[in-house]
Amino acid sequence: MHEKGIPTVDLSKFVKGSAEDRKQFVHDLGKAFHEVGFVAVVNHGIPKQLVDGFYNASKAFFALPDAVKAKYEVAGLAGQRGFTSFGKEHAKQSNVADLKEFFQIGQQVPDDHPLKAEYPENVSVTETPEFTQLGRELYQAFEKAGGQLLEAIAIHLNLAPDYFSRYITHGNSILRSIYYPPITNEPASAIRAEQHEDINLITLLVGASAGGLELLNSENKWIPIMPEADEIVINVGDMLQRLTNDYLKSTTHRVVNPPREEWHLPRLSIPFFLHPVSKMRLDCLPACVTADNPLHYAPITAGEYLDERLREIGLKK
Repeated sequence: MHEKGIPTVDLSKFVKGSAEDRKQFVHDLGKAFHEVGFVAVVNHGIPKQLVDGFYNASKAFFALPDAVKAKYEVAGLAGQRGFTSFGKEHAKQSNVADLKEFFQIGQQVPDDHPLKAEYPENVSVTETPEFTQLGRELYQAFEKAGGQLLEAIAIHLNLAPDYFSRYITHGNSILRSIYYPPITNEPASAIRAEQHEDINLITLLVGASAGGLELLNSENKWIPIMPEADEIVINVGDMLQRLTNDYLKSTTHRVVNPPREEWHLPRLSIPFFLHPVSKMRLDCLPACVTADNPLHYAPITAGEYLDERLREIGLKK
């Protein structure tokens, strides 16, 4: 534990460490996900150059005039590809829209792939071509790091090490670049992102350009999380919580507005929402259902669950 309020783990210990290192990593990651639901990861293998490049390309995209960005908002896709304009998304328990706009890049599969029909084409931005190109590269780097983390979680749960890789290969993951514009007047009651839990298996977040991220800890207190420059912050999503019958915690988090003197500063944030293929079943693992922890959830597939949640947060009508 450190001043960030979340534990830190070193992914290189799992990927290229000794048997003892790997065992320790599995233990530490499992404990963090069970107790806190959040962890900071160092030596995660995602090139800094790629992160910085995508950051800069994102800034260039969000700086485009609204009328230009609007060309990249695709009706009928529930925000799953391309641009979503300011004020469209809200937390599931809130009617007030978050103070953000965003762009999403999703899975790409070959034309003859059985899942081709499930994944809409990604949206290319002609004004900032490097934005979508670097986004694709970053997406693949996140898939790789996320797969390694889930392998460790599978081992922690006494599953086959490749348990998740079967489901996340060509999964429905989303890379989201989020822009929170400067705050120009007193927000109605909105904060940059109202408290919520993520839908997916795990979320990987590269350091945001400004603070504001907070998690709700087990004592019901909001704890600020500020990752160091080259760390990624990982949190458990509702799908993994559901699969493990609440053994792994999908922790509530939010992005609060900065102090008034920093209202003029925008915030850019780049989360990767790691999803499985839609047919993966999220029925609770039998080993996670015990006398002390009876079954909490009805059987459902990942696709059905995602659909339900996109409606709750206002992206799908």
